[in-house]
Amino acid sequence: MKKIAFLTMDSLDGFVSYDGLVRDILASRAIQVDEISWRAVNVEWDQFELVVIRSPWDYQSAWNQFISVLTQIDASAARLENCLSVARWNVQKTYLRNLTEHAISIVPTIWLSSPSVADLQQLFDRFHSNDVVIKPIVGANANDAFWLRRDTSVETFQFACDTFQGRMALSQPFVRSVTGYGEVSLIFFAGHYSHSVLKKPKAGDFRVQEEHGGRIEAVVPEASIIEFACRTLQAVPGETLYARVDLVFLDDGQPAVMEVELIEPSLYLSYDQQSPVRFSDAIEAVLAR
Repeated sequence: MKKIAFLTMDSLDGFVSYDGLVRDILASRAIQVDEISWRAVNVEWDQFELVVIRSPWDYQSAWNQFISVLTQIDASAARLENCLSVARWNVQKTYLRNLTEHAISIVPTIWLSSPSVADLQQLFDRFHSNDVVIKPIVGANANDAFWLRRDTSVETFQFACDTFQGRMALSQPFVRSVTGYGEVSLIFFAGHYSHSVLKKPKAGDFRVQEEHGGRIEAVVPEASIIEFACRTLQAVPGETLYARVDLVFLDDGQPAVMEVELIEPSLYLSYDQQSPVRFSDAIEAVLAR
């Protein structure tokens, strides 16, 4: 029996994971999957043929340490997927700049370092928007993300500034279609399109994650949207075992990249009956190389 690992976290309590669907299929194919926390110590990575980064959803609090762990895995006999170079490229949201260099449309973005209240209040005029979103450049699960309005209290502005003191942040106009239509996530395995979901935040919120009350449903995007996501992946400097492209629609109706998730994306495997099989096939193909 071949032995691989899914890299996860100490506890998934409060999170929604679909990895069990793949683990069961792989077990039926004589592939054993061990779930290992990225914070575990003295792990013998050489015992695995493959380590797949799956659900280390707390890495953003110690991302340099997380990359160090990936570096250890990369130096072992195990194959790391997605690979170390892709993870390093994707860990900071400054990769969005690289996408624009490949003519990929992203949500308009301004980069900030240790912003002041005045810096944040100027964003409304700079974006010509009454709502803006501030996020850390290393983040997951919408942690430390702020939805600010012109009439937001000074105390909240100050709290946002305090949060980002000594840190880089990105700011974007609030995309109105997120609370109307929603955000589309397109999932790929081994570079091939698999399936999509539509994510909508709960009323009064902007976060689409299930953990924050977001609603998820299967969706079939138009061919032009799938093609746009494919072009986005072509701008990634490296091959990927799995990928998720998150798209929103701007006021002019055009799609724009919100995120490209290449480290630990939820793959929403329960929303497409064949998607766990496709992911298992992709994993098995890597092992066969």
